[in-house]
Amino acid sequence: MNKTAMNANNQASENVLRASGVAKTYAEGNLRTEVLSDVSFTLRRGETMAIVGASGSGKSTLLHIIGGLDSLSAGEVEVDGRVLSKLSDAERGRVRNRSLGFIYQFHHLLPEFTALENVCMPLLIRGTAIAEAQREAGVLLERVGLGARGHHKPSELSGGERQRCAVARALVTKPACVLGDEPTGNLDEANAAQVYALMLELNREIGTSFILVTHDTRLAARMDRTLVLHNGVLRENAA
Repeated sequence: MNKTAMNANNQASENVLRASGVAKTYAEGNLRTEVLSDVSFTLRRGETMAIVGASGSGKSTLLHIIGGLDSLSAGEVEVDGRVLSKLSDAERGRVRNRSLGFIYQFHHLLPEFTALENVCMPLLIRGTAIAEAQREAGVLLERVGLGARGHHKPSELSGGERQRCAVARALVTKPACVLGDEPTGNLDEANAAQVYALMLELNREIGTSFILVTHDTRLAARMDRTLVLHNGVLRENAA
């Protein structure tokens, strides 16, 4: 392999996620609404990125597309070297399980299961043995300050504890990238600050990349990069 090809391969391996010319248009009858237009960016391993913009600007739509949860109208998204549009539904599911973690504004923990069982779920879906999954989940719960709360159900946890549990669940598989959609939008200021600090600390320790959609300018300022979505166009924030 020549040097140019080696450099190209090394650069590609450093990029955990790439969006190229992504567009999304919703059509209903004769009405067409363009939500995203020619969105392109790359995310490097270990990098943190905030996506900000007004309500209704398409931030969540973009996050769902790059997470393989929604289809695009044009362009392509590549996660860990796999182009999502070229994969079957089952293959996309495996990419999400192995390469991505998700954190939402509302924790989406399964109410009938304990904190430990909720954090185990991504590992069990992957096929990890129960004992190993419980061990890995226990380590993450300890790390997010919930080691003594593993056998409590979500209804027995505070809002901040539920969201920290959701962070542990997103990171238990050691994904290449975590996608967060307003991950602290439902928390008070003190709990939000705690969860922010936790995510950034785990980013440094584990090396997982983060893309966070947020209205919180303080959180955005702590990310490595901030991109602004306006009228369907994504641009780097020069501020």
